[in-house]
Amino acid sequence: MPQRRKVYEGKAKVLFEGPEPGTLVQHFKDDATAYNNQKKGIITGKGVINNRISEHLMLQLSRAGIPTHFLRRLNMREQLVKQVEIIPIEVIVRNVAAGSICKRLGLEEGSELPRSIVEYCYKSDELNDPLISEDHITAFSWATPQEIDEMFTMSLRINDFLTGLFIGVNLKLVDFKIEFGRHYQDDLVRVILADEITPDSCRLWDTITNEKLDKDRFRRDLGGVEEAYQEVARRLGITPESANQENESTIKLR
Repeated sequence: MPQRRKVYEGKAKVLFEGPEPGTLVQHFKDDATAYNNQKKGIITGKGVINNRISEHLMLQLSRAGIPTHFLRRLNMREQLVKQVEIIPIEVIVRNVAAGSICKRLGLEEGSELPRSIVEYCYKSDELNDPLISEDHITAFSWATPQEIDEMFTMSLRINDFLTGLFIGVNLKLVDFKIEFGRHYQDDLVRVILADEITPDSCRLWDTITNEKLDKDRFRRDLGGVEEAYQEVARRLGITPESANQENESTIKLR
């Protein structure tokens, strides 16, 4: 088989040139990182599970009218996606106080926020993804006012939909991070949801016990990381084909 051309490699995924014009192959790795790459490890089988979870959620969102880059799953670790120009903004939607907002504002973890809060961060590992305002985004031409409005509106719609979907399987959507890209087709440019939606990018707690079923288990050395990801997949009705093949239930820290 001819070697594929790598387009981009991030902390958790690799993008290869796709088999069709205007497409990319998104490959999910087992690599795990936290604190902007300061902590690194391998969670065996994570890429397989995240591939299936992201496929499931992207399909559900697409059916709900949210435009996404997802086209189809190719195999256990890869999916075909539309090629987009990533807008260098991470959009964070918060429903419950957790993570950095607790440190910044002195909030108690787990406290309900008055309403869902949308935050923006500049996508830069070197700068530790700093928090930014809409003024920063427009001043540095990272996105136009119209694109900001579209990302804001879609983010809240995604939050509403996913909150209901997760509640249906006894999971609380505490917060999540998403990215958007510009999709060029003929003379049209459209902002669509890109990247992934998985326990890597969401905080998910059990609605009764508040047990963490996301990457915080890796960040905080809580153990049972792979089992937590598998539990999310199980509750969503997803069964990765190779779960048994890659189920060593270990975290190998570098």
